[in-house]
Amino acid sequence: MSKLHSISQPDSILGTDMNQLFTPEVIRGLQGFLSIVNNGINLKDGYAMSPALAQQGLYAAEVKYLKSNPEIAQLFEERYLAPNPDLDKLAKLPKDSLGFAYASYLLSNNYVQDFYPPMEVVDDESYYYMRIQQTHDIWHTVNGWLDSIGGIKLAAFQLAQTRSSLLTLAITSTTLNAIKMNQDINPMVAFLQEGYNVGLKAKPFLAQKWEEAWEKPLAEWRAELNITHVRNVRTEEASLAAV
Repeated sequence: MSKLHSISQPDSILGTDMNQLFTPEVIRGLQGFLSIVNNGINLKDGYAMSPALAQQGLYAAEVKYLKSNPEIAQLFEERYLAPNPDLDKLAKLPKDSLGFAYASYLLSNNYVQDFYPPMEVVDDESYYYMRIQQTHDIWHTVNGWLDSIGGIKLAAFQLAQTRSSLLTLAITSTTLNAIKMNQDINPMVAFLQEGYNVGLKAKPFLAQKWEEAWEKPLAEWRAELNITHVRNVRTEEASLAAV
């Protein structure tokens, strides 16, 4: 019998009580992770992992890292959250503005602004969750990553900027799904690498009060935040089509 199947104390792992280790939140998180491994990424399974990570202190660690930046720490202090904008009004802004680009992205895809599960803001961790979700599509817009490939890149971008434990698991489980499905993972890894590198070079997106300058040209936002990459959509689509 292999050592993996000959553990003498089945109710413990390295002395840890199994009931303490496998809480309901951890079990749901593990189920979500394995569901993505078997079936591919989806929001329901992704969010199922969130409470487990929070319970393990990972969100607290992310917040501590983020607040080491004084600009981000100021937003945490303010608990800065903006009301959802009127997309029809934003669509009337100049065509080179952030607001117009953001509204066009959401309206053309029939996306809603409150797609994420709401959470009452009672501490730094819940504020972090709400603010990152509230600005998710703004991050897409500023980077110009507006398709499925852009979703891959933005996950790595956000990981580079925030040390997101949730996205670490999402990237890992999605990669395992690709391996299980006998897909070529090279294009996905290349997109992840690009997104991560852009995130490292960019100024902190979480520190921005985007909603106070919808009219600012998108090009100015990108220049100020050091976003200089140029996409070759045709080449990217060809890479994914070959998978």
